[in-house]
Amino acid sequence: MLSRQIAIILIIKLLFMDTLLKLKKVNLKYQTDKDTIKVLNDIDLITKKKDTISIVGESGSGKTSLIMLIGGLEKATSGKIYFQDQELTSLSEDEVSEIRRKHIGIVFQSFYLIPNYTAVENVALTLELNKLKNPEKQAKELLERFGLKNRFNNLPSQLSGGEQQRVAIARAIAMKPELILADEPTGNLDTENSVMISNILFQYVKDEGSSLIMVTHDPKLADKAKRKIKIKDGKIK
Repeated sequence: MLSRQIAIILIIKLLFMDTLLKLKKVNLKYQTDKDTIKVLNDIDLITKKKDTISIVGESGSGKTSLIMLIGGLEKATSGKIYFQDQELTSLSEDEVSEIRRKHIGIVFQSFYLIPNYTAVENVALTLELNKLKNPEKQAKELLERFGLKNRFNNLPSQLSGGEQQRVAIARAIAMKPELILADEPTGNLDTENSVMISNILFQYVKDEGSSLIMVTHDPKLADKAKRKIKIKDGKIK
C-alpha cells in the first residue's frame, strides 16, 4: 500500500514539473464612476511546457486581456498567476518586468517597432537591455533565419507588413523565451503573409521547445495549436 502511495505522489510531482503557467480563479474588473465592468471571471488555466494553445472568441470577450495578464502587462483584480512555480501576482511591477524580459516573448498585432531604429537595431535592443554579448550579430542571425537578410538596415517604414511582423517576432524570441504570447499576430496581414507568419511561429516553438499562447480570429490558425480555448463573456467555455 505504501509503495502505491509513493508512486502516486511521484506521478503527481512529475505532472506538475511539466507545468509552465498556471492561473487559479483569476478575475479582472474595471471600476467606472457608475459601474463595475467584469472583463475576466474565475479563469483557470494550466499550460504545459512545449504546449501550443489558441484562444478564440468574439471581440470584447476578454482574449487580449487574458494575454495582458499572463504577460504581466495588466494586474489581476483577484486570483493567482504562477509562472515556473513563481507567483507573479505577489511580485512588484519591476520584478514581473524582469521575468517578462528574460522568459516571456510577446508578439502584438500592430508590431510596435521603434520607427527610427533599423530592423537589426529593433531586435538587438532586447539583447542589449539584457546585457548579452554580440547583440547585433545575434540579431542578424535571427533576421536571416526569418528571410530578412536583405532588410537588416531598413527602417520599419521601409518594410512590408509581413516583414515588420517577422522583425517583431525576432525581437520577441531574441532571449529564447520559455513562453511566447501572440495577440492576433496575423490580424493585419494578407493571406500569404498570414500563412508565412504562422509557419514561422509554430516552427520556432517546435524547434526550441517553447510554449505558445495565441489569440486569433483565424480558424485555420487556431486549429494549428494542440489546444483550443474559447472565451465568452470573460469565461473559459
